[in-house]
Amino acid sequence: MTPLADMGFLSSFLLIFVSAAFTDNILMARFLGMCSCLGVSKKVDTSLGLGLAVMFVTAATAALNYLVYQYLLVPLHLEYLRLIVFIVVIAAFTQLVEMIIERVSEKLYNSLGIFLPLITVNCAILGISLFMLNKPYSFLQAFAFGLGGGFGWFLAIALIGGIREKINEAALPKGLAGPGITLVVIGIMALAFVGFSGMIKI
Repeated sequence: MTPLADMGFLSSFLLIFVSAAFTDNILMARFLGMCSCLGVSKKVDTSLGLGLAVMFVTAATAALNYLVYQYLLVPLHLEYLRLIVFIVVIAAFTQLVEMIIERVSEKLYNSLGIFLPLITVNCAILGISLFMLNKPYSFLQAFAFGLGGGFGWFLAIALIGGIREKINEAALPKGLAGPGITLVVIGIMALAFVGFSGMIKI
């Protein structure tokens, strides 16, 4: 396989994006961010709203955390502070997203409830920033990884929200109603996403 350094900008950007979104999906392959997903994915509109917010925060914080790590923490030999610093960056962006959503759509803001500020502690966002450090990425490639990871989480929660909304209209056996059928659906979807594993290695 051609190394990323030898690829053109567009080719490497698309390859990293697709890999992060599908073959290494942060929710369905690594099961990070499951708490927020289970809590918000009862309806399509709230799933889409939170998914877009997470995608924005993930892409922006992956790029920012890359810069902070490479040009601040590494030169000062403070790599051991990366966890705390990454959380601070994510928290700041979460506040920004929360203010924007409150101004743009008060209905969406109210429906997301407590899960909107909880983006700060969404382990999927922090996980993407940490996984990024294990790969030989440039700044733009790190942004592609964050954008792809966020899009993968958005895609997964949107699909789960659509399925759960349809399931709520169906008559289910007592033992499967509620969380039971949701976990079954997520398990089946996870099998589909894991099927992409190994198709692209970066």
